[in-house]
Amino acid sequence: MFIAKVRGNVVTTQKVPKMTGRKLLIIEPMRVDEDNKKMYPTEKCFVAVDSIGAGFGELVLVTQGSSARMTEGTSDAPVDCVIIGIIDTVNVPTGSVYSK
Repeated sequence: MFIAKVRGNVVTTQKVPKMTGRKLLIIEPMRVDEDNKKMYPTEKCFVAVDSIGAGFGELVLVTQGSSARMTEGTSDAPVDCVIIGIIDTVNVPTGSVYSK
């Protein structure tokens, strides 16, 4: 799993039937800097299936690979990246890095 920020969405007019009705979001993984208590973008983006109703700018928890097909809504779909949580806080030993 990793932490990412929602940067946008993807709209497709043609797709395989098992992907119909699934919301696709552009996500950017974030790097946690414990020393400075900050998070930085990695400047790499992925497309993820939104399984929980995340929105633009939110910090989310993401899983990839075979684990992405283990959610109730993605078990029968060709999915490699899925949003499984909206993050409220991120804490490290030196303190809070993020709070919604």
